[in-house]
Amino acid sequence: MSETSVATPEVAKSGSSVMHNYLSSIQNAPIEGELVEGVVSAIGRARVYVDLHPFGSGLIYGREYMNARDILRKVSIGDTIAAKVVDSSNEDGYIELSLKEARQALIWADAEAAAKKQNVLSLEVKEANKGGLIIEWQGIQGFLPASQLSAENYPRVSDGDKDKILGELNNLIGKHLNVIVITADPKEGKLIFSEKGPQEKEEKEEKVSKYEVGDVLSGEVTGAVDFGVFVKIEDGLEGLVHISELDWGLVEDTRTLFKVGDKVKVKVIEVKDDKISLSIKQLRDNPWSLASSKYKKDDVVNGVVIKYNKHGALVSIEEGVAGLVHISEFESEEALKNALPLGSVHKFKISIFEPKEQRMTLLFKEAQTEEKN
Repeated sequence: MSETSVATPEVAKSGSSVMHNYLSSIQNAPIEGELVEGVVSAIGRARVYVDLHPFGSGLIYGREYMNARDILRKVSIGDTIAAKVVDSSNEDGYIELSLKEARQALIWADAEAAAKKQNVLSLEVKEANKGGLIIEWQGIQGFLPASQLSAENYPRVSDGDKDKILGELNNLIGKHLNVIVITADPKEGKLIFSEKGPQEKEEKEEKVSKYEVGDVLSGEVTGAVDFGVFVKIEDGLEGLVHISELDWGLVEDTRTLFKVGDKVKVKVIEVKDDKISLSIKQLRDNPWSLASSKYKKDDVVNGVVIKYNKHGALVSIEEGVAGLVHISEFESEEALKNALPLGSVHKFKISIFEPKEQRMTLLFKEAQTEEKN
């Protein structure tokens, strides 16, 4: 058998430059965890001896032999192999080696190099879960988050149902996707892919660069999710309207306001790299600005209870303008909810009013007392 690397052709190819880098850094005898290269000097029963000149002899046996037996059956005396040190000196004086761990180390080194170079890989989707896709590369399983899918493959589910999202992702099983490595962490065993490759990023950056903050555009809603809605402003370019930029009033469910296919006007509020952020509410009058001329501190106003949070109750005094009734006014959360049921209308006294900061606090009990007087 001619002299070859033991691992597989791809390991031999990918490992050569990596191995030279490792060897050039070794000044003393190899220690546990290091990669070494040597020549097969003898083959025994379920064991292989490797000359690691000038450090002595290495030995692959026991569990390490069994883990790599399919590869080791093809080895002949004189072959050069790469292995990882698992014990720098056993009781018999040999340096114990692992072929399987060496192959893993070389693959991870390849993965780290691929992440730096942003190499595009065509890989098959093996499995899907509610968070994304499982992709295998050289025997290592990696993860492609749904957020890293291209616009073409991103699951557009109007109601955000996770089972429906999984159904869309399942449709990609068996397909080959062009992906890049964005995270390669051998210590954590974490391999993360993205379908948004350099070319797509450059194309999007070019498209995004045409727009400036303040531009008003026409678009079409392509998806509504918990954190906002996606709006297509031209072919191949979508922007996100975050839930906080949808309306001046409280938005708890984006899907109650917009559905896929809706035509909307949007305002560009941020342009960064290949991303564009949009606003819908900024094209409407800010109700807080109007409220600044209508209300002032100590005014008693009518308000409707619209939501509870850990601080108390949120009360709307008009569309888009709401204030907080702090829980400290009440003996307990239960007492607050009994006094201020959702949807109920009451008198409240404004204790803090800062329209520029869109901040208002209200007093319930004091307003009731003043009304009686």
